[in-house]
Amino acid sequence: MGHYRNFTLATYFVAHAAARITQEQLERQLQFMEKHMRLDKVYLEPWRGELASPEQIDMIRRVFQRHDVQVAGGLTTVIPTPEGETPKPRMFDTICYTDERMRAKLREVSALIARQFDEFIIDDFFFTDCACPSCIAARDAYNKKMGTKGWQAFRLDLMRRVSQEDVIAPAKAANPRCQITIKYPNWAESYQETGYNPAAQRHLFDQVYTGTETRDPVATDQHLPRYLSFSLMTYFESMWPRHNGGGWFDTFDTHVTEHYLEQAYLTAFSKPQELMLFCFQSLQDNMYTPALGFQLDRLDAVLDHAGAPVGIACYLPDDCQGEDNVQDFLGMVGLPIVRTPFFPQESGQILLTRSSACDPAIVDKLKAYLNAPGHTAVVTSGFWDAVKDRGYEDLTSIRLRGRRVSASAYRVEEQSPAGWPACTFPTGDRPISIPVAEFRNNATWAVVKAVHGEESYGLLLRDDQGLGRLYTLVIPDAFPDLYRLPAPVLSRIRQALPVHGAWLEGPARISLFVYDNDSLIVYPYVMDGAQRQIVRLHVAGATALRALPRDTRIEPLYCRQGEAVFELPALPGRYTLYKIER
Repeated sequence: MGHYRNFTLATYFVAHAAARITQEQLERQLQFMEKHMRLDKVYLEPWRGELASPEQIDMIRRVFQRHDVQVAGGLTTVIPTPEGETPKPRMFDTICYTDERMRAKLREVSALIARQFDEFIIDDFFFTDCACPSCIAARDAYNKKMGTKGWQAFRLDLMRRVSQEDVIAPAKAANPRCQITIKYPNWAESYQETGYNPAAQRHLFDQVYTGTETRDPVATDQHLPRYLSFSLMTYFESMWPRHNGGGWFDTFDTHVTEHYLEQAYLTAFSKPQELMLFCFQSLQDNMYTPALGFQLDRLDAVLDHAGAPVGIACYLPDDCQGEDNVQDFLGMVGLPIVRTPFFPQESGQILLTRSSACDPAIVDKLKAYLNAPGHTAVVTSGFWDAVKDRGYEDLTSIRLRGRRVSASAYRVEEQSPAGWPACTFPTGDRPISIPVAEFRNNATWAVVKAVHGEESYGLLLRDDQGLGRLYTLVIPDAFPDLYRLPAPVLSRIRQALPVHGAWLEGPARISLFVYDNDSLIVYPYVMDGAQRQIVRLHVAGATALRALPRDTRIEPLYCRQGEAVFELPALPGRYTLYKIER
């Protein structure tokens, strides 16, 4: 692929720097980068509200090419308020697309970049949040005509037209060979509110690209679990196989080196075509750069042994919104989750959340899915709440009536070789709040319960339906409280949902990544209070593991009923790939 075997390494060069940098400065900065990593490609940006001259762009291109770095173009669709004009109500200088002068400037810049490059990528400011009087009037006229409400439908249609008329058409007219990539940001469940429209845009652009920045989930506004750096990549790869150009992460709003590196790890675990480092300027004289350079070679060696990612397929239809990122919180507690915008009828295991319920036919699809042998579906309590008026009573006795309970004690039903279940009663460090999922005894079975006083409430519930199995997972009101569930609770949930026969026994904040070639990666996150520990990996049909690339053989601790159990070290920030021997 380039200097690395399993991915191309790219960086992005912003227009503000392109307009000012000298050749001597660029050579010095490249020398720093080359000391630590091997760049394959740079996306060189002439426009980000400021235009770099053709002479500057040509100089930068020549320098990179002399260093054996391929050069493509970049575009950020922002524009400052013209001097003397009243500012519009918009964030980050994103374009007002009812302002014809701004749209004309975008057409001009798109054509200019296409003349300079045979390929360019659009940074993730290609949305609209403008609420000026002109946009409000256009929205109201659209909604009156279409019978819709709010901003969503209007902005989705507007950005579809802008994509075609103001970017693609002028660029292709200027250079018919030009390939245009749209990069989507990390905030997937908010796309439709600001006009990001993958449903339409994937049929217009030549390629998509994925933002995998997770940053600090507390200090930033986006609240993105780190698992998103992996799962969002699987979403766009499923959406358009081999047209997800890569994963893009940055150095910003990360205060711990490992938190920056984890973006790279999880992006790489998705088996991307390209890793994009945003941006070239922020990596200069930055301690993250040598650390990442060291890890790139290790990741390359590990990915030599990984197949295609597989897991519990989480169905997130186009333009959906619900339990924001709950699938990634579940990934953070050890469930191997992959995403798809298409209903995964052929997958052995699926996850449905409140977001999945944005598909109006979802209940009928779930019923059909459970009529196939060997299928297992897990749905969240939020999913049931969203479909409570769509005939879901055919599937479960569970009813959500708005009650809440807090608990820190649990009852876990263990799978017993003797047949009759044994129970354990672990406790958490403090109470968590959950919705009460009322159910009828012996119609639905509670595998895990939360205990409060003399009452218990279902946390993991099972229904046998058709030829399949249906689990309900009750989600805490605060999703990070999933991390507070005791290890025996999480382990029992994972045991019910093994992927390729594998599941983890252990605490939260450890992810399991499973591949279709009998390999898997165990990764414990660097988080407050994280310590070295031992976890157990259960694998059906295994005889041994090999830790790669060092090729260390690991024998089972014990085997029972066709399942081998391995004890593995879990060191925060250390990833290991294991090959299963059968």
